[in-house]
Amino acid sequence: MSLKEEIKSFFKGEVFDDNSTLEKYSRDASLFVVKPAIVAVPQNTEDIKNLVKFAGKHKKEKISLTPRSGGTCMTGGPLSESVIVDVNQHLNHIKEVGNGYAVTEPGAFYRDFEKATLAKGWILPCYPASREICTVGGMVGNNAGGEKTLAYGKTEKYVEELKVILRDGNEYTVKPLAGIELKKKLDSKTIEGKIYKEIFTLIDKNYELLQAAKPKVSKNSSGYYLWNVWDKKTFDLTKLLVGSQGTLGITTEIKFRLVKPKPHTKMLAIFLKDLKPLAKIINIVLSYKPESFESYDDNTLKLAIRYLPDFIKLMKTNLFSLAWSFLPEFWTAITGGIPKLILIAEFAGDSEEDVTRRATNARTALKEFSVRSRITKSDKESKKYWVIRRESFNLLRHHIKGKHTAPFIDDMTVRPEQLPEFLPQLNEIMAQYKLVYTVAGHIGDGNFHIIPLMDMTNPESRKIIPELSEKVYDLVFKFHGSMSGEHNDGLIRTPFLEKMYGKKVMALFRKTKKIFDPDNLFNPGKKVDVSIEYSMGHLAEK
Repeated sequence: MSLKEEIKSFFKGEVFDDNSTLEKYSRDASLFVVKPAIVAVPQNTEDIKNLVKFAGKHKKEKISLTPRSGGTCMTGGPLSESVIVDVNQHLNHIKEVGNGYAVTEPGAFYRDFEKATLAKGWILPCYPASREICTVGGMVGNNAGGEKTLAYGKTEKYVEELKVILRDGNEYTVKPLAGIELKKKLDSKTIEGKIYKEIFTLIDKNYELLQAAKPKVSKNSSGYYLWNVWDKKTFDLTKLLVGSQGTLGITTEIKFRLVKPKPHTKMLAIFLKDLKPLAKIINIVLSYKPESFESYDDNTLKLAIRYLPDFIKLMKTNLFSLAWSFLPEFWTAITGGIPKLILIAEFAGDSEEDVTRRATNARTALKEFSVRSRITKSDKESKKYWVIRRESFNLLRHHIKGKHTAPFIDDMTVRPEQLPEFLPQLNEIMAQYKLVYTVAGHIGDGNFHIIPLMDMTNPESRKIIPELSEKVYDLVFKFHGSMSGEHNDGLIRTPFLEKMYGKKVMALFRKTKKIFDPDNLFNPGKKVDVSIEYSMGHLAEK
């Protein structure tokens, strides 16, 4: 009996092994191609439970399960040579939106989830730039962050409970525990109790080492977040499962905490020709407490102009209206040249007067730098900046012929006050390579997305990726930063985790995986135990 037939014998959902489907699931938004053996689309939670039990019985055959949802990961996180479990097709129901919370299945698209929460006056503020195409399960798996992270924090802060299927094929509710509840769980003789006890012991025994290992930046998606689980009062395994990329179990339900969106916003756009005063400008703007503080470079702006028809569609406008809205930028370019970096700070508040005052005061405070800036007059005017910032990666992916978007140094984070030292050294490294690339990012968090364009059929390009990665990450680690602020590790960064955290902490990561998943059933080769040779051996050629 074939693997497909064996799975179909107990599976209510769809099971595919045709070449067309396997090719589709061989890719995400990363550089990699990994062809699965089977794609299983569960109809319900029972299907996933039965899949896990099946994989456990066939561990000698090394059958593994890799959860996948929107397929927008930039690291190769949902790629596997074994069984892909697509939760996007059927496990996509938004079950409840209540007073300050929502309960949802992992396959729900964020765009649909947001419509449902906004209808009740709430929002999940940790959405990433891929908000129109990502799912909430992927946000949890990667510990997503985005434009509002500066004010609100990342996904890890908004997960109140998770339902997760562990290695025994049973579903468990994971939530913060303390006191008698925690003691009861630690004393339990079940698989769940064993996991709790072993993780508790590991963390408690290595508490100081783990606290010291926590990256000293505002955003981090690299490694297992063991330092966040136990604060000597409350033990919260959701803090470990968030960002684990499906390597410890399969999430079937999420309870999110929600916040009230601020009703008024005002944007300050700043156009920099000279990057020398960047750090001072960042610190001044941050002192006025923007909700978001983003950036993109001249290459990103040129990209939007180059692919104007697509940009018009994204703006839901026409050419005349778009040209009219860009008159101030055209005038800035004519009189002062195209800026090297555009910063957009959005101020949010409960009154129009408050946001206008803070945006105006921030702009006034920047006069000493003689930089061009403007305050937008409407939400529609602000939208053009957001569309450029959010959609540049997709424009690159879909339009550049002969070259591939190469996200491999796409998510580094350092503290904003370090930028005057960090950026010149980063530019020196990048100057060693003749690459065309865009730079965008969450400037208020010191988080940069550098996306080169590369011809992946050229052997030289394939050689550059590990070489340039190592140089850039060495620089990031020198500044005690993180190589991933929000995109996670996957195939592209897992091989560098030991460099980031050291041998002792990496050993704790491996032990964590072993405690949850001794038979390597869940998404192997992510977070631990994948070589740079394996990753580079699966680079796409187009």
